[in-house]
Amino acid sequence: MNLRNNKYNKFFLIKEMLETAEIVKHLNVEKVLSYEKEIKKERIFFTGEGSSRIFPAKKVMYEARKKGYKEDFYTDCATQALEYKLLDNTVFIASNSGKTKEDLKLIQKLKEQNHDNIISIVANAGTPIMKEAHLSYLLTCGVEKAVAATKSVIEQALFYDLLFRKLNNVSLPDLNKLGTLITQVLEITIPEEVTKTLIDSKAIYFAGRNNGVAEELTLKANEIARKKSDFLEGTYVFHGIEEVMDADEVVVIIDPFKNDEEKYKDVLIDGVGLKVIVISTKKTIFPTIIIPEYGDFTNYLEIAAGWNLLVEVGINIGNNLDKTLRARKVGHEFKSFN
Repeated sequence: MNLRNNKYNKFFLIKEMLETAEIVKHLNVEKVLSYEKEIKKERIFFTGEGSSRIFPAKKVMYEARKKGYKEDFYTDCATQALEYKLLDNTVFIASNSGKTKEDLKLIQKLKEQNHDNIISIVANAGTPIMKEAHLSYLLTCGVEKAVAATKSVIEQALFYDLLFRKLNNVSLPDLNKLGTLITQVLEITIPEEVTKTLIDSKAIYFAGRNNGVAEELTLKANEIARKKSDFLEGTYVFHGIEEVMDADEVVVIIDPFKNDEEKYKDVLIDGVGLKVIVISTKKTIFPTIIIPEYGDFTNYLEIAAGWNLLVEVGINIGNNLDKTLRARKVGHEFKSFN
């Protein structure tokens, strides 16, 4: 994708995707890291709805488990969290609009219980969630005009990622390099045969680690490609789902597990007859969108590659990438305190 081509430059979604690199490069790291003194408890609960929770929360949780962070992390949606005991948690609530009803209800319940450590991440100043939380981080990415969240997802994830890396004495990325690589991946030319495979598919499965990447792209497939989609966590794809898969479906694998390529082929291609596409830093036995490798931050490039792929599918189907028929920018919007 690129803005020099009229095929792409008429959509806010694509403009917002391509703005991501500059947001990353100019992120005020000092400001983000200043929030370390605001975390009063080492049990950390992340919530939010849809894209505001999936990749931002699960990316940092994945890093925490790999590196042994001192904090105890977990995540669920805000409505389910109404059933939880969270007084011994620092609670992070991400909501681009700052008006998400589920999030606001959770804040209000926790404050009634005298909770004292609720931090919100919002893109709109002066909104109910920003007012109700004890402290807020205002995203620098600005308001998104497309329904599908993109640039905000990356900034939310970086906020958590940088903050908890600092708290655990783990090295920070070169954000200029990361931004440059994101642009590079967004501008990769997707082979026509790969795009056609997804266009012709009845459903798209995304398989990969539970780090938020494949799950977030599953949601984006609904919003951008308007295809039915499902997230197959870890090696779930080998453990029963193949019984109901069909040959006119496709699996997009994010960074296949080492030494499992033949197993994917045996189960999915030889067993079911469906197509397999891969996003990876290295060549595989399947059609592969090859991306640069940047250590712990390769996950951001995987997201960008998935965006690129889904945009090609959506545009070639003829979808309006900015407006959906049913999905809304704010799924459940708070209207008043009454």
